[in-house]
Amino acid sequence: MYIDTHTHLYDEQFANDDAIPRAIAEGVNKMYMPNCDSTTVPGMLQIADAWPQNCFPMMGVHPCYIKENYKEELAIAERYLAERKYYAIGEIGLDYHWDLTFKPQQIEAFNLQIDWALQYGLPIVIHSRESTPDCIDIVAAKQKGNLRGIFHCFSGTVEEAQRIVNLGLYLGIGGVVTYKKSTLPDVIKAIPLEHLVLETDAPYLSPVPYRGKRNESSYIPIIAAKVAELKEISLEEVADVTTHNAGAIFNS
Repeated sequence: MYIDTHTHLYDEQFANDDAIPRAIAEGVNKMYMPNCDSTTVPGMLQIADAWPQNCFPMMGVHPCYIKENYKEELAIAERYLAERKYYAIGEIGLDYHWDLTFKPQQIEAFNLQIDWALQYGLPIVIHSRESTPDCIDIVAAKQKGNLRGIFHCFSGTVEEAQRIVNLGLYLGIGGVVTYKKSTLPDVIKAIPLEHLVLETDAPYLSPVPYRGKRNESSYIPIIAAKVAELKEISLEEVADVTTHNAGAIFNS
């Protein structure tokens, strides 16, 4: 059994598609859905209600959606959080790739949403594109021993990876690990499997041989196979340990 710790199943690219049954058929029995902003909540919750044993929602405001109306978006997310069960605060964090206009607001929102996680006893799922050092520093300042979560789509250095696991958080490993120019193989070899979880970030970042095409949760075994190859262990061990890790993070 596998767990996809990060998949945007509500994305329009999955409309009228059988991606969820395909994933289940491949042994990916649980899929965790990060939220983006108020516009993505209805579709996400519709899937969660239709597949209650397989698809699990998070609540949060993605850093790329922190704009002029960020306080309104955060207020909406906070209201949703009080209304039903969510399995993580996510996807939250910082993104310095596209636009630094709202960098201070991103930092403010990240801090606030970590506080929600601590308040509700939930893990955090962190987006850290070109901002990993700052994300690590913010988490370090908040970590008093009871903060848990995932640095989603980790693509940093071995040193950054070590800082993250020393803080008690996990690394989300996705399709990038299969790319020729990826530096992730060094990280995979250096960091024990006990600190890793698997993800797709579907519909983005498809693993080879599907690179450039739409990603989906059924490709998790391809990512697992690459991790097994790099660590020179069995596919079954990767499945067992990463599934256990994800269960510990999400308490499910």
